[in-house]
Amino acid sequence: MSAELISILVLVVVFVIATTRSINMGALAFAAAFAVGELAADLDADGIFAGFPGDLFVVLVGVTYLFAIARANGTTDWLVHASIRLVRGRIALIPWVMFVITGALTAIGAVSPAAVAIVAPIALSFAAQYGISPLLMGAMVVHGAQGGGFSPISIYGSIVNGIVEREKLPGNELALFLASLVVNLLIAGIVFVLFGGLKLGGRDTGDGQRGTGDEQKEAGSRLDPAKIATLAALVALVVAVLGFDLDAGLSAITLAVILSAFWPDSSRKAVGEIAWPTVLLICGVLTYVGVLEEMGTIDWAGEGVSDIGVPLLAALLLCYIGAIISAFASSVGIMGALIPLAVPFLAQGEIGAVGMIAALAVSATVVDVSPFSTNGALVLAAAPDVDRERFFRQLMVYGGIVVAVVPAAVWFVLVVPGFG
Repeated sequence: MSAELISILVLVVVFVIATTRSINMGALAFAAAFAVGELAADLDADGIFAGFPGDLFVVLVGVTYLFAIARANGTTDWLVHASIRLVRGRIALIPWVMFVITGALTAIGAVSPAAVAIVAPIALSFAAQYGISPLLMGAMVVHGAQGGGFSPISIYGSIVNGIVEREKLPGNELALFLASLVVNLLIAGIVFVLFGGLKLGGRDTGDGQRGTGDEQKEAGSRLDPAKIATLAALVALVVAVLGFDLDAGLSAITLAVILSAFWPDSSRKAVGEIAWPTVLLICGVLTYVGVLEEMGTIDWAGEGVSDIGVPLLAALLLCYIGAIISAFASSVGIMGALIPLAVPFLAQGEIGAVGMIAALAVSATVVDVSPFSTNGALVLAAAPDVDRERFFRQLMVYGGIVVAVVPAAVWFVLVVPGFG
């Protein structure tokens, strides 16, 4: 058995173990990088660590550190309740408010599960209180998170754009962002119509502009100096990255440190709330991918996909592979592995790189509504007063439909025309 095939089989084993044993995929990938690098590729420690993504490590730590401070001092709660007040309690708009909130949170740097964890309990409580389908509300939250998830300063966007730059592929940050936003917005609109959203028209919460009916939450979500400064920091991050092309990770850490210096009490626990599992996941998977590149597995696998002989068919298969595995495992891990594997395939020039990367990214993340994924599990756990087994089956069926339909749709729209 060739060393390249062994390394691919080890990667499959990593995904299987991470899915079935609830072990962080990044930790498994570090162990696999050590074993494969030493035993199959004859690499020393320096060769193994050559693939460690130091730039993405800083981005992940920086943006989740800043967002943890925003959560600790109540800024995220203020954003949620302010958004509810804007719709003046109209029930039909609440699912869309939740879509926009989660999309905005991920777009400015929140990890997708973190945004869902914040918004889902509030959204599902509204659903239970006002007779909104929990599947409708849960899907709106998850698709909102994924809709904003590929902005240039987001976690997903930074990861994919970083991989694209690292692999010297043609990239388009705006096209990636808009592809995910439009796909998830269209899905949200279909879900809204099919699961009773139109029937909510004309109803309201009955408590005027507050919308929440909870005066204690209203009082707790008022602006104070810490929240104002945090909102200013989030705006400053956007301006720094988009306006001045500064590094997102370093900018976020700098802003987080400034906030911590002025409000140490509310920021004390923020370091512990950095998304360390996600950091470990990404760094581990990309380090293993670096080992694959060092030993020539990437080129070997890409040539194997190319040998199918029909580039469009190969592209479709890659999209489905990403969607199916991601429904049970890490979306970020799948993107980190699939995009480098597609590099030799894309280098032939028969498939547009921009469209293919966008299709892979969307296919690997839009399925996160599955109850086996982190976001789907958060929605399931957050739903009050529901038959949990029935709701689980609903999420599973809905996730299966998304897996079956969306990869083919994005392939047809983004890959077949040859964008990029």
